[in-house]
Amino acid sequence: MKPIRLPEPPASPRGMGGVPDIFEGGVHGAIRRAVVIGNGFPASENQSIGLIQALGFSDKHTRYRVTRPRGGINEWLHWLPVSLHKKLYYIICQICGILFRRRARQLGTLPMENGGNVGLSSILEVDVKSIVRMARETFEKDGPLLVIASGRDTISITSSIKRLASDNVFVVQIQHPRSRLDRFDLVITPKHDYYSLTPQGKQQVPRFLHKWITPHEPPDKHVVLTVGALHQVDFAALRVAAATWHEEFAPLPKPLLVVNIGGPTRYCRYGADLVKQLTASLHNVLGSCGSVRISFSRRTPEKHSKIVVKELGLDPKVHIWNGEEPNPHMGHLAWADVFVITADSVSMLSEACSTGKPVYVVGAERCTWKFTDFHKTLRERGLTRPFTGLEDMSESWSYPPLNDTAVAASRVNEALAERGWKIKA
Repeated sequence: MKPIRLPEPPASPRGMGGVPDIFEGGVHGAIRRAVVIGNGFPASENQSIGLIQALGFSDKHTRYRVTRPRGGINEWLHWLPVSLHKKLYYIICQICGILFRRRARQLGTLPMENGGNVGLSSILEVDVKSIVRMARETFEKDGPLLVIASGRDTISITSSIKRLASDNVFVVQIQHPRSRLDRFDLVITPKHDYYSLTPQGKQQVPRFLHKWITPHEPPDKHVVLTVGALHQVDFAALRVAAATWHEEFAPLPKPLLVVNIGGPTRYCRYGADLVKQLTASLHNVLGSCGSVRISFSRRTPEKHSKIVVKELGLDPKVHIWNGEEPNPHMGHLAWADVFVITADSVSMLSEACSTGKPVYVVGAERCTWKFTDFHKTLRERGLTRPFTGLEDMSESWSYPPLNDTAVAASRVNEALAERGWKIKA
């Protein structure tokens, strides 16, 4: 059996412990608790959970979620701020009666990436006043509160917490808030979110629209730039997954090719033609594969998955995950020898590139705007290559694993130290 190649664990960003708090800024400088605020989308919430785990708060944090009414007319109101959306929907409910009120109490199932149920499952409805009150009233006893959030709907919440309890909290906002970055202590965002400021980005936008495209300014010192998305896939998680899935994956013939198929997005549009191209290319490389595992995203259109099942489902080397639990995603990351991934998902690509194993991308040429910059960065750093169907999957190549989450955690610790605070989870 070919040994599993896993990245070495990153050095602890906090160094060695054992120093009494009184010598490290006193009890008021020790951060022992954290709050995570999610927006209901697993791909986004996964970033906050990944960072909180990298900082050592796996079991010492409280989870909140910003919720919106869903379904019906609400699908047309998502562009509004959350508070205004809720107020407007309440008025509509009052006008239209109990039918809408029943709908308002239903929170639908959200789309997921191949990571499975990585979102927040047991959570509290976010309440700015209660979080601010808790941060202020318990500061003398418990010290500062670390607040980590991700996604557009959390921006007004975290900025309010920062404004009302600035002496008691440290606020980290993941994903670019588009404007007024001084509302947060630290912003963590991919480099490609600044694509609009590059010469290539400016050429794609008419001059009279430049002032409407954000961000307007280059990143300052309290912006942490990453290559991709933060996530929970690190050395320890891969080790656990390798052991958990050993019985199923260890006997499989090598090399094991894992194929992750997402779905069209705003900046990466494609149709059935690309899926047919993918299945034809996979047919071409089957001879150099020992086993093939294929999984779909919740965003994968049914017509796309049917094409894959029809073309490859009967091949004895191929196993297609049926979507039922347990989700093999972590087992795939730990045991795969090589990946083929559609270009639409920053999250799936970021996780795969954290393993140091070969990653081939399908459909990057179909992507536009900032996604072109993301894929260009991955190729230039040697993390990915285009999938052509001419590859020999038994020939391996490697690179320094993408380590965005550990780097971001290190920057959080540095920013805390500048304020005289230190994590003591």
